[in-house]
Amino acid sequence: DVQLVESGGGSVQTGGALRLSCEVLGNLYNTYCMAWFRQTPGHEREGIAHLGRAGLITYVDSVKGRFTISKDDAKSTLYLQMNGLKPEDTHMYYCAAKGGWACSLESTFNYWGQGTQVTVS
Repeated sequence: DVQLVESGGGSVQTGGALRLSCEVLGNLYNTYCMAWFRQTPGHEREGIAHLGRAGLITYVDSVKGRFTISKDDAKSTLYLQMNGLKPEDTHMYYCAAKGGWACSLESTFNYWGQGTQVTVS
């Protein structure tokens, strides 16, 4: 099976930067489509970036130009570099993965990490 282990969250000031990591443990065949989501209690979960087959990448408008999703296959790790952080970026961040060819932020993801908190003040 697949386990996603996130790290890298924390507290930063407005304008600061953080890099989130998501290590993939298990059957990598089921992780060809990966994404980052974020959520605040009481609000809907929001997909913010995805990385699919052939390196296709999309971002939600609110993070375009500030966040960068990338993957190091040798380390089986997905990253989210977050620059120019704003207070409205304060959320719990989750990585997610799925297999198969269909891949977008609207896809149904089978595997989820435990979440890492990002707080911007």
